[in-house]
Amino acid sequence: MPSATLLGQSVLSGIFIGSLYGLLGLGLSLSWGMLRQVNLAHFALAFLGGYVTFQLAAVAKVDPFVTLAITAPAFFALGMALHWFLSRFAASLLNTLLVTFGLTSIIEAGIQWYWTADFHRMESTYAHVRWKLGPLFVSLTDLLTLGFALALCLGMWALLRFTDMGKAIRATTEDAPIAAAFGVNEKQLAYLVSGLAAAFAAVAGVCLALNHTLAPAQIYAWMGVVFAAVMLGGLGSALGPLVAGVVIGVSEALTMAVTAPTWAPLVSFSLLIAILLLRPSRF
Repeated sequence: MPSATLLGQSVLSGIFIGSLYGLLGLGLSLSWGMLRQVNLAHFALAFLGGYVTFQLAAVAKVDPFVTLAITAPAFFALGMALHWFLSRFAASLLNTLLVTFGLTSIIEAGIQWYWTADFHRMESTYAHVRWKLGPLFVSLTDLLTLGFALALCLGMWALLRFTDMGKAIRATTEDAPIAAAFGVNEKQLAYLVSGLAAAFAAVAGVCLALNHTLAPAQIYAWMGVVFAAVMLGGLGSALGPLVAGVVIGVSEALTMAVTAPTWAPLVSFSLLIAILLLRPSRF
């Protein structure tokens, strides 16, 4: 039987990794739920953001968070370009999945060509800062990831719920023709949502680079668990992926503590299968 300290540390670790699941799932949830685009390239963009952060921090000695001044606007533009491409050819939901899977492979190949397939770990002053809370340990990078996830998810939730722009976005999602009849510019809002989703991927990339070793093949390793978080949290939801991500993260961490690390994927994929079987109409 694991000790109370191990269980407590596992819960804490699960909350932190779950917040990263939620941060990665935020952009996917918005593009899938509001634009009807299953954007698998979102994961590749997050890793590309992580590699760009690694490059700027390692070579140019730029603070990892300062790199967001470059990556966030650039990714916003990439997100808008991707939406133009998909809407230009009126891609169906299935076709968006296939096209963005192809884009993911292209981005992965580009990453592998430039940075090679080797593992890369970004060294930063943030990684060496940690505190002891009784028997438990908390690192600064984990807290920053949790902070970014809470700020972006809560901020997007507030924008959608309390602003005229957010209400227009939700109205377009519910019934685009009626919203257009009331003067809502559907195309403009779609570009905005797509750009924001890609910009969120840039932020997730910084957190990935701070907390994890980067390798091109790992792009696909994150897909299943983040898909589960998005589906469990609800498509188009801003807070749902974060809550679901934390639930999955804590469940995985406790599973590893009680059994073995190899059993951890069982949690997320079991949830994913259960959701698809029990509530297929949502998707």
